[in-house]
Amino acid sequence: MNPMVLICSQDAEFYLNYSHILRMAGFASGLAGGFEEVLAMVDERDAQAVVLDCQPTSVAFSKSCVRLKRKLQLGDVPVVALIPPGAGSQQLDLLKAGIDESFIRPVAPAKVIDYLRAKTVSAPPAPHGRSLCCGDLEMMVDTYRVRCSGQEIHLGPIEFNLLRHLLEHPQKTFSRGDLIRAVWPDNIHVGERTVDVHISRLRRTLGTSSPRRIIRTIRSAGYCLEEPGN
Repeated sequence: MNPMVLICSQDAEFYLNYSHILRMAGFASGLAGGFEEVLAMVDERDAQAVVLDCQPTSVAFSKSCVRLKRKLQLGDVPVVALIPPGAGSQQLDLLKAGIDESFIRPVAPAKVIDYLRAKTVSAPPAPHGRSLCCGDLEMMVDTYRVRCSGQEIHLGPIEFNLLRHLLEHPQKTFSRGDLIRAVWPDNIHVGERTVDVHISRLRRTLGTSSPRRIIRTIRSAGYCLEEPGN
């Protein structure tokens, strides 16, 4: 039976992205909308870890974290906090509250998975070692690792899935609508401008490791992966 990880979040897109990442890594996942629901579900679902989608900190938030951790210590359930960018001061407060580990976003999903594997009982390895390549770009699909020009780069879940889709279909042009249908969950409304924003972030990250253009814009059509030498 795959280890169960509870995701505590009120953001549907965050939950859907991370539940997919956990499933690909060999974990089961469940959604808890708040601390009280986490406490109610830990025993019911036999959870082995909790991932908190943290919002801006407050005294009430820290007190809730203390109470959560005290309750979970009875079953030795580790708690991982994912902190929004620009809120690094939360880390100290969370550590004082007894949270086991915290990461400031954006964080490579592989780091979170590695931590969960180290802390959960009988955590399985990634089921396969499938990789996708394009020139100096390599993606290990099941461990959520990406290397470009020999350097490991960190991508958020959406950028990772966009790049994976392009790597799976080299030289094929995808419209923004195609990418929305391929990458985003069906029940999440996304505009075409959002695709442009994530493609821009992906290009910027890839550009820190490789001088070549990896993603090409096809005017009035969309985006495609640029093969080396083209």
